[in-house]
Formats: sequence, structure tokens, C-alpha cells
Amino acid sequence: MWCTGPAVPGGVIELGLLCPESTRAQWLPRFQPREGERQVLNRLDYMIRKLAFSVATVIAVLVFNFALFRILPGDPVQMIDNPRMRPEARERIYHTFGLDRPIWLDLRRAWETRSVQAAFDSQFVYYLRNLVRGELGESFAQQRPVSEAIGSRLGPTVLLMFTGEFLGITLGTSLGLIAAWKRRSPVDAIAMLIGLTAFSLPAFWLGIIFLTLARGHLPMHGMTTVGMIYSSGWEEVSDIARHMIMPVGTLAILLFGAYLLVVRNTTLEVLAEDYILTAKAKGLVPIRILRDHALKNASLPLVTIVAMDLGYALGGAIQIETIFSWPGVGRLMFESIGARDYPVLQGVFLILALGVVSANFLADLTYALLDPRVKA
Repeated sequence: MWCTGPAVPGGVIELGLLCPESTRAQWLPRFQPREGERQVLNRLDYMIRKLAFSVATVIAVLVFNFALFRILPGDPVQMIDNPRMRPEARERIYHTFGLDRPIWLDLRRAWETRSVQAAFDSQFVYYLRNLVRGELGESFAQQRPVSEAIGSRLGPTVLLMFTGEFLGITLGTSLGLIAAWKRRSPVDAIAMLIGLTAFSLPAFWLGIIFLTLARGHLPMHGMTTVGMIYSSGWEEVSDIARHMIMPVGTLAILLFGAYLLVVRNTTLEVLAEDYILTAKAKGLVPIRILRDHALKNASLPLVTIVAMDLGYALGGAIQIETIFSWPGVGRLMFESIGARDYPVLQGVFLILALGVVSANFLADLTYALLDPRVKA
């Protein structure tokens, strides 16, 4: 057994095994933190491990993001090539965009010049160097920096996605809680039917249906009315809101179904716990039981889905933005695929990957706040 030394602030010092006085072994002191400090250390270790995993994921994404568009068939210079262009001009275009360099390392030049530095004159090294400086390259099709091309489309995407997410989470969570509370009732059956239907609808089909039904009543494309001169800021906000009704409604319906089903199923498990029966015995009203007791303990799966959806939202819903001609990142990605605009595609996928990784990291931190038992 251990022999305990004097108490110190924050814990005690254990001296070692209890041995006869004549043959007592010399042991190094061991610091034993208190229970509260042990929980803080466990959470700190949990956060560091999750952060390290996120950083490793980002590094893997950088390599994959660079290699993916180099193995695709086709030549991006052909999109801006002219049959009457002279070979010298074509070679100048290759040199301007760095396409005349080796993809990974220039080992042949390093061997010929006996210089290690020459091996790093490659597309991948320049790609990493530009990322460190915050540069995403030059767009082949738009002839401007990729950061500007994506930055001009990021605002509409954030506006569209966060509005749709808010409506989907609010409606899905509310109806899911009600369906769980009214289990095996007509309300539960109707909620399940609505949730399964919304979850199964294809995005492009629902968008086309909205376009057909709203023809002549609501704006059908774009974010603002083309050529309209606004007399006030309120008039501009009102015009944008009218253009948002159909794309936001489509996105909210698609998200709403998944949130409803997840909240209902997890809430059913929580409502069977003893502390819920105790809350009912105390006479608490149903809305307080659901809000203060059931929702918090049933929110872990919901946090996972919301984090994934928010991460992908930064890349834009390609189908929704394409159907409604919404000038966001998703439509930019669609246009860049057709133009083989590799720098723009790399930038969009990088932002998408960073959004997913960041959202999952925040979800892991939220797990620890909602459930202290989560430590690994």
C-alpha cells in the first residue's frame, strides 16, 4: 500500500510503498490532483487530442485537394485557348499559371544542378507557399484572384444557409419534441409522415416544384431584381427577402425532416428515464419538462447533424443555388467545374473542408459541455 505524505495545496504527496523502517525504499513523490482539477485536466487532454486530430485531417485534405484536380482529364488552358494563338503565347499562359512546373518535386533539375532547393520548384510547393500567405491562386476563367471570386459569393451563401438552418432546426426540434411527447397518437403519426416525406425529397425535384407553383407570384432566380434602383435600404432588404423565400424554403424543408426524426427518437429514450418520471411527479408542465430536462439530454445526436450541415453549408448547396440561380459558392463551384477552373475549385473545396473540420471540432467541444461524461 502507499504511505501518504503531508497535504499540499491542490492535493497530497504519496511517498511510496509502506516498508519496514530498516529497509525503506526511496520513492519519488507523486502529485495527486483533486477531483475538480482532475476533471479540468481530462477536458484539456480531450480538447488537445481533438485539436490534433483536426489539424492532421486538414493536412491530409490539403494534399488530397491538390492532387484531385491534377488527375482529372482535360487541359485547363484549352478553356482560354484560341486556335489562332501562337505557341509562344500558349507557353506564356502555362508559365503564368505555373503549369509548366512539375507537380510534386523537380528531382531531375535538383540532380542536374546539384541543388536541393531546385527540387522544391514545383506546383505543390508553390501551392503550400501561397496558402501560408493567404493566397489561393489566380482563376483561369475569371482572371482574378481566387480569394476575390470566392469572397464575392460567400456572403449570399452564408445568408441562405444560416437562414435555412435556423428554420430547419427550429421547426424540426419543436415538432420532434411534440411527436415524442404524444407518442403513438395521431399527432405522432402525422409528424412521422411529414418528417419521412421531407427527408426523402430530392433537392432538385422540390426546387422545380417550387418554381412551378410560385411562377408569377415570387421571384424565380437571383438574389435581387436585375436593374432595380432602390430608394431606401428597407426596399433592398425587402427585395432580397422575397428572392430568399423559395431557396430558403427548399433548404429548410430538406433539413427539417432529418432533425425531426432524430429529435423524436432520442427524446423517446430520454422520456423513459427516472428523472423525467420524477419531474412529472412534481407536477411540472410538459413544456418545462421538454425544454429543461429532455431537450438537453437528447441534443447530442442533433449537434452532430447540425455540425455536419453547417460545415457543408459553407460550400453551398449546389443543387439549390443552381436551380434558383443564387449567386453563392455552390453555383460558383458548378460554373468552375464546367470551366475546369482548378484554382477556384481548390479554393472552394478547401473552404468546404475547413468548414467541416471546424464544425466537427466545435461539436466535440459541445459534447463535453452538454455531457461531462464525454472524455474520449
